[in-house]
Amino acid sequence: MKIAKLLIVPMLALCFSAHADRQNLYPEPDQAKADITAALQTAKSSHKRVILDFGGNWCPDCHVLDTYFHDASNKPLLDANFVLVHVNIGRMDQNVDITERYEIPLRKGVPALAVLDADGRLLFSQKTGEFEAMRGMQSEAVSAFLNEWKAAGHR
Repeated sequence: MKIAKLLIVPMLALCFSAHADRQNLYPEPDQAKADITAALQTAKSSHKRVILDFGGNWCPDCHVLDTYFHDASNKPLLDANFVLVHVNIGRMDQNVDITERYEIPLRKGVPALAVLDADGRLLFSQKTGEFEAMRGMQSEAVSAFLNEWKAAGHR
């Protein structure tokens, strides 16, 4: 019994730690501009595109989207073709200037994605809440999105 307790306590700590990390998927709102700048530099040097993921830590659908981004079928596709930036929109009241710049209508819900080329030009933005109900969607919807917006000639 003592051995079981010794094993369970560290496992619970790991679970709580992983849960805490998922709770903080979106960094502080004031970090967004620096994160976008860094992502564009990385994208340019690695010949990738940038995905801006607008959402908030309070948003269950945003967490589902991130889970799908990083599942076994999508993670290689994401890593090979994109630099992902989580943009914290607070309670729909933070980084509004960035959402407007990249044509994300917050009133349609989050998560919402924008795709940029390595020079920062907007290639696509979700304007109709396409992933707003991510909890009811499957990972394949994210696969289709990634395949549609990866640069031509990429894997």
